[in-house]
Amino acid sequence: MTASLEQLRRCHFAVDLGAARTRVYVKGVGLVVDQPSVAAVNTRTGGLIAVGEFAEKMTGRTPDYIRVVRPVTGGTVVDIEMAQRMLRQLIGDRTRRALRRRPRLRAAACTPHDADPLAQRAAIETLVGLGARRVELVDTLIAAAVGCGLPVERPEATMIMVCGAAATQVAVLSLGSIVRAERIPVGGEAVDAAIVQHLRHQHELMLPSQSVRPLQLALEGNGLTPQGPEVTEIHGRDVATGLARSVKVDTAAVRRAIQTPLTAVLDGIGKVLRDCPPDLVADLADRGIMMVGGSALLPGLDQMLRQATGMPVHIAEQPELCAVEGLGAMLEGRIAPMVLDPLGA
Repeated sequence: MTASLEQLRRCHFAVDLGAARTRVYVKGVGLVVDQPSVAAVNTRTGGLIAVGEFAEKMTGRTPDYIRVVRPVTGGTVVDIEMAQRMLRQLIGDRTRRALRRRPRLRAAACTPHDADPLAQRAAIETLVGLGARRVELVDTLIAAAVGCGLPVERPEATMIMVCGAAATQVAVLSLGSIVRAERIPVGGEAVDAAIVQHLRHQHELMLPSQSVRPLQLALEGNGLTPQGPEVTEIHGRDVATGLARSVKVDTAAVRRAIQTPLTAVLDGIGKVLRDCPPDLVADLADRGIMMVGGSALLPGLDQMLRQATGMPVHIAEQPELCAVEGLGAMLEGRIAPMVLDPLGA
């Protein structure tokens, strides 16, 4: 379900509710919120203690009566009430009051390509709870393609890969629509989990859950590429003794450990290309794949895809902001629909 450009121009604000981060764009103002999709709740009173970055820092460090929750999983709202409370705090009273003064407040939201009606309804109800009288849904693939500047409205093939925290979406676009798309339930979290398991099994080392990002520590420099450092030192907790310990990890072994989740992504890309018409695939041989999303910044991932597919692979200038920037461009009217002149005119 994707709203028309005319409907989106009437919207006053847009929300990109992601599993990792929540972003809010206000028409005429710009990006006003870019925070982790996390909230901390006092289980005794039910009160909200913190949201965003501060709540994320509390993960794994709270007493029993404080619970850190993530109301969005894989781009789908799983706790509507908590998502509404989190958004109210992130947006702030001043911006919320300014939005409520708009007559017939309209909102736009990103949804995954294969979102079922229940997931779409959850996104709509979340924004209705913020005062929106009408909510337009936009496919994340379309919004991200617009945000990174791809010519989606032309009769040419463009391929986009949205690398999220919980899932990866791959699609071929032409004439403003999705020709073929595939959602792979593998994202940055799966890659991190593969590295954590490798360190636990091979080195008997446990890493803190949130205080460090395992992938960035294990893959410094050129990261996933063979040109990266041969050995990386990592600090964590010994599984047997529980004491702090440092180990030197072979990065080649780390690259092998993450092959399993990345192979699923490569399989998804292959399936999309096999299902596409030959003319569109021929276009992609020159244009290649555009990577967007926070996990597109995983070091060396673009080079691995380039070697596996033989196609050019590009990373957007600000890959993590492409979806919300695309929504903002539609709200501001910066995207013009393609007009076909009638025959004989």
